[in-house]
Amino acid sequence: MIEVRELVKTFGGTTAVDGLSFDVRPGVVTGFLGPNGAGKSTTMRMVLGLDRPSRGTVTIGGRSYADIPAPPREIGAVLDAKAVHSGRSAHAHLKWMAQAGGIPVRRVDEVLDQVGLTAVAGRRAGDFSLGMSQRLGIAGALLGDPATLLFDEPVNGLDPEGIQWIRTLMRELAAEGRTVFVSSHLMNEMEETADHVLVIGRGKLIADLPITELTSRSAHAHVRVRTPEAARLGGLLGEHGGRVRREPDGDLVVTGLAAPWIGDFALAQRIPVHELTTVRASLEAAFLELTAGSAQYSAEVAETARALTEEGSR
Repeated sequence: MIEVRELVKTFGGTTAVDGLSFDVRPGVVTGFLGPNGAGKSTTMRMVLGLDRPSRGTVTIGGRSYADIPAPPREIGAVLDAKAVHSGRSAHAHLKWMAQAGGIPVRRVDEVLDQVGLTAVAGRRAGDFSLGMSQRLGIAGALLGDPATLLFDEPVNGLDPEGIQWIRTLMRELAAEGRTVFVSSHLMNEMEETADHVLVIGRGKLIADLPITELTSRSAHAHVRVRTPEAARLGGLLGEHGGRVRREPDGDLVVTGLAAPWIGDFALAQRIPVHELTTVRASLEAAFLELTAGSAQYSAEVAETARALTEEGSR
């Protein structure tokens, strides 16, 4: 488990990370979200001991990275997929990593096969596409068979098949009981992959909760109701605290009241209901709503979130 406590990082007069505290637990994929410049990469670098915190602590399995005797066996990471000696082959790069980390060299062929690079193991890493470099970086992260894994934007450069592969891989790693911590700006991928999300803005923690809870809490979540007595039901729901909007097709879009309550209420009023659907906000819409105060154009962000939710409910 990764434990972050009151973490602060300043660069000159700029505070990049401001009092962050959270846990990243094993057994689930935890997404790390935030607008550009929110402090995600800086936080990940401090987890890995690459940046020294100005204040606060980060531990992995109860120890700081510097106190772990064999880090590659306990934590693997991909922060920059292109951070590879361009003249070395993929196999030579991983062999060097294995020898430096005290890892059996046989693991090199195993991870190359796991990430789908066996056929190009002899090619120079400098000739790899971004997608192939991502796979090579992931192979390096898996080399020591670590219990904790950090991925920063792991789907960059991957084709649809590659995105499906990394999504499945992260889920499998978490299912094995590992701690999987992944940052991404691709909300649709996070929605398909992560179980839990941490959202930060301007270096501060904004949310720490399961994705389903985040999207259901959003103001853009609503209940769609189809009834032949839309005018009557809509008026009654409004009297009981619901915010009701009539769609061009006659359906009612209701916020502020839960679907079970609406169904029971309609039954009590002897109003027939032909459809009663809870529509959760997309992760993208919920994220934009949540981080509007951390974005430069907050009004535009809020309008985009509303449009995304309405489009998804059609």
